[in-house]
Amino acid sequence: MPFGRRLGAGLLAVGVLAPLVPLLLWAVAGEFRYPALLPEPSGRGLALLGDEAVLAALGTSVLIALSVAALATLAGAAAGRALGLHTFRGRRAVQLLLLAPVLVPTLAVALGIQVFFIRYGLADTVAGVVLVQLIPTVPYASLVMAASFASFDIGIEDAGRVLGAGPLARLRRLTLPAVAPGLAVAALFAFLISWSEYVLTLLIGGGTVRTLPLLLFASIGSADLTAAAALSLVIAAPPVLLVGLTARFLTGHRAAAVGFGRL
Repeated sequence: MPFGRRLGAGLLAVGVLAPLVPLLLWAVAGEFRYPALLPEPSGRGLALLGDEAVLAALGTSVLIALSVAALATLAGAAAGRALGLHTFRGRRAVQLLLLAPVLVPTLAVALGIQVFFIRYGLADTVAGVVLVQLIPTVPYASLVMAASFASFDIGIEDAGRVLGAGPLARLRRLTLPAVAPGLAVAALFAFLISWSEYVLTLLIGGGTVRTLPLLLFASIGSADLTAAAALSLVIAAPPVLLVGLTARFLTGHRAAAVGFGRL
């Protein structure tokens, strides 16, 4: 790797990780009295990470984020294929409708549909939280997949059909490998949005479905900076790792597959 690229990668890594240093200090901090430059060390913050409530919230957050990522990517792939491969009357209106949930304030959207979730027994459940989090994630997944399918050559599927490949074989061997970078980015966006979601989880989950962001805001509200810093590190770790892995996956020609193409 050329020196310039290594230097740029190093600076980028420092820029991403530098904000985590104060969190790490606060996570291992005890008392922090003036005029000390550093707080007295304490293991309370790191010990909290092994607490039963934190582990349960971590499992719930992972379950919800993975479920939302899978469902949003599937829905986004279906909508993205229609928008990316076909030109039809009202196409721009459909794109605007897809963006409408993220243009309207999240609180207004949640309050508007909370009544229906209560009526159908989805309030205060993990399933309800997963469904409500599809509102802000499906639009992003749809736009990413529309951009990916806009660069997809439909003739590849036609050639597979001529050679005798069935629908499932064409999907598995031709379509999915071609749009795999777009699927990865769509799933990443959906996971990150769900992972850090607070308002929708609080309103629909009703405090019964406890995720890491809910614990974090509770710690901040109680002015427990040590617990808040430790929880922040746990919340920040998966996005940093996922972005790094996705950036490594989307290199060279794969990155071009996620371009906006004809869109």
